[in-house]
Amino acid sequence: MFLPSNMKRLASLHWPYKQRLALAFLAMIVTAATEPVVPYIFQVLLDKGFVGKPTFSLWLVPAAVIGIFFIRGIATFTSSYMMTWVSTRVLNELRRQMFARMIDLPVNFYATNTVGKVINSIMFEVQQIIDMVTKVFTSIIRSLLTVIGLLGWLLYLNWKLTIVTLILLPLVTVVVRMTGKRLKKLNRDSLAVNAEMTQLIEETTRAQQVIKIFGGQHYEKNRFHERAENLRRYTMRMTTAFSATVPITQLMTAIAVAAVIVLALVESGNGQITVGGFVSFLTAMLMLLAPLKQLAEINGPLQRGMAAAEEVYKLIDKDTERSGGKPLAARSTGRLQLVNVDFSYPGHEQLALKGINLSVQPGETIAFVGMSGGGKSTLVSLIPGFYSATGGEILLDDAPIESISLISLRQQIAMVNQNTVLFDDTLAANIAYGDATPDPLRIAAAVEAAHLNDVVEGMPEGLQTRIGDNGSRLSGGQRQRVAIARAIYKDAPILILDEATSALDTESERAVQAALDRLMEGRTTFVIAHRLSTIERADRIVVLAHGQIVEVGSHQALLANEGTYANLYRLQFSQQAA
Repeated sequence: MFLPSNMKRLASLHWPYKQRLALAFLAMIVTAATEPVVPYIFQVLLDKGFVGKPTFSLWLVPAAVIGIFFIRGIATFTSSYMMTWVSTRVLNELRRQMFARMIDLPVNFYATNTVGKVINSIMFEVQQIIDMVTKVFTSIIRSLLTVIGLLGWLLYLNWKLTIVTLILLPLVTVVVRMTGKRLKKLNRDSLAVNAEMTQLIEETTRAQQVIKIFGGQHYEKNRFHERAENLRRYTMRMTTAFSATVPITQLMTAIAVAAVIVLALVESGNGQITVGGFVSFLTAMLMLLAPLKQLAEINGPLQRGMAAAEEVYKLIDKDTERSGGKPLAARSTGRLQLVNVDFSYPGHEQLALKGINLSVQPGETIAFVGMSGGGKSTLVSLIPGFYSATGGEILLDDAPIESISLISLRQQIAMVNQNTVLFDDTLAANIAYGDATPDPLRIAAAVEAAHLNDVVEGMPEGLQTRIGDNGSRLSGGQRQRVAIARAIYKDAPILILDEATSALDTESERAVQAALDRLMEGRTTFVIAHRLSTIERADRIVVLAHGQIVEVGSHQALLANEGTYANLYRLQFSQQAA
């Protein structure tokens, strides 16, 4: 049987649970088998129970009815429980695969995909797939078996009248196929609108202070209303396309029932059918309505699930960061060479870096300065392999970094970003982040070196206090010192400081700068700083403009050179004086 590739992949996720699925399938068979028994009981009651003296025990009928529904209840519970048991595990496996891929995606993915879209895929779209699998599988198996059982009973009772009933099935199929394509397109568009709404909610939650201080409440409410209304319109279109299937099916069924009644009356007049047989036939036929309706309704969740599966597997199939390369045999010395390095961002023709040549010795401190957009952060992002150079190469201890595994390469690097990132965990966990077996002594040493003792003492549970979403329970300066403590704890041979002291007041900056000076001893350090006073003691200062190195030298040498650096220095200090 042909299955789309995504459906085959979903089926393979269910295969490990085939025993439980088989049990659910068996329970559905039992449930379906009990359906024809009800019209059979009606036939027996009418033909043998209400005509003369009953030929069977009066207690047999209630015992049979109770027994049938007791068996049916157990079978229904078993099938529902087993299907839910399997579907929740498949749901977790899909989310695990998506999260693992999300973690391994290159940085550029997040420059072109919104956070809301990723959250929407992992939380909402996966659930749509599971709803499809559960509802569609259950409806197809249980309803199809019920239809087969009831049709078998109908054929047994009267094959002529059953032919009229069979006309329903191809007509229902035609109706379902007509609405299927439109539903799939509407569901795909609806998923995109839903992702936009998730992104808006995520942005609004994160930007509360900006919204309030700049009076953006009305603007954000309008944006939300626009997206909510757009989603509502798509929902109504889907409901219109989907809901039309059910009344059309019911109308066709009503026509068939009317035809059956007329034909049955004719046959009854000729003595070809008994009252019990007619009631049993009509009951079984009416009982066909529910499973036929369920079969018609699977089109909605089927199309929603297929559209969601496309988006989910599109994320799972994204290319990850490179996985090749060899691990370093020992701790790096920190010697780096950039040889004719060019770089352009994916999808851009213009080079962000052009012809960068720089040789950095172990333990040397290199500061990058220049106007915004000059390429400082771009250049530094190449060192940990966040991006790969478009041209030229970067060497670490004389080995091209492309030949080194990313895990091994990044083990040699500690980084403090301009935008501090912390986790909603304990202070200790944030400092020792990435270490499976944190060392309390190293954590304490990092706390002291980053001048965090006063912060720890002021917390109710000390180092075991949770610091909130992105460290929301800490001040800006405290958050930055936690990030510095994290870099101190890692004790890597290469250190990247991207505006590491930007959020500190003068007193805190002086204390942390002293800690950084101790940390930088014996380590290769790259510093990005806009405040030129913080990098005067760097071994070399590299001045970047328009993606090119325009000057290299010490602070004093560059001032004496009267070039770009000297102009930047004078401009900055004249602004401070003013």
